[in-house]
Amino acid sequence: MTELKDLEGVGPAIAEKLQSAGYDSLERLAVATTGELMEAAEVGTRVATKVINAARGSVNMGYEKASEVMERRKHLGYISTGSPALDKIIGGGAETQGIVEVFGEFGSGKSQIAHQLCVNVQLPPEQGGLGGKVIYIDTENTFRPERIAQMARAAGIDPEQVLDNIYIARAHTTDHQMLLAEKVQEMVKEDDVKLVVVDSLTALFRTEYCGRGALAERQQKLGRHIAVLHKIAELNDLAVFVTNQVQSRPDMFFGDPTKPIGGHVLGHAMTARIYLRKSKANTRVAKLVDHPGLPPESATFQITEAGIKD
Repeated sequence: MTELKDLEGVGPAIAEKLQSAGYDSLERLAVATTGELMEAAEVGTRVATKVINAARGSVNMGYEKASEVMERRKHLGYISTGSPALDKIIGGGAETQGIVEVFGEFGSGKSQIAHQLCVNVQLPPEQGGLGGKVIYIDTENTFRPERIAQMARAAGIDPEQVLDNIYIARAHTTDHQMLLAEKVQEMVKEDDVKLVVVDSLTALFRTEYCGRGALAERQQKLGRHIAVLHKIAELNDLAVFVTNQVQSRPDMFFGDPTKPIGGHVLGHAMTARIYLRKSKANTRVAKLVDHPGLPPESATFQITEAGIKD
């Protein structure tokens, strides 16, 4: 609060409104948009712009050396999926300050990986975790505490403690889903949350916005939702894991006709995109479709009673 009140254009009244809206640090204020600030603090465009510029001037929002970025990235955390082969193709696991997306047909193992990450993130770093808690936004009613308990027992940790460290919310509409994501920013300040799961990211958007006439509005809204998730990941040094549905392409006569929902808005925003498909004998094949620092590669794993394994 003291830092906010010291900014030019921010008095005690505005600072209190910003605080209650979740803007409790200069960093959060610096990455806010004018529209967000106008709504949160009930100020005009001129004041909102002045406050944001003052916040950006107080924190390092300019250029920096690539060597400094390299040094900072050495401190990223990674959550193991349970499969060393799958971890390898995504650079060591689900990394903090980024969003990992898995897409595939029903039964391909998307929610199973989400459940496994909920358990593994609670392990110490030397065992592939981050010793942190989980926030799980469920849009398809696929979260199963029984499966979490089963995986926890296989990992040798107390199932009740693991379940107590997972905050679960059932989203019923896209607006509700986006509201839950915004509440995450408040929750991470009070608890050591290291993983946010959205399963699935696009299910409700797909249901509510049908047809080409609603496509522009859907994509704009989805883009705002993803931007909030990115901000949460970067400002709080945690990992975001999302699942995505697929649709068939009727114009495809050769190759795999499935493609992920969400179009280019979703594709450009993800840190890592993984395509899952079923194979023989309860085996799944994961293909890294896109990653800014890794080449496309595939890995094979199994979904067992104990969880995700090579």
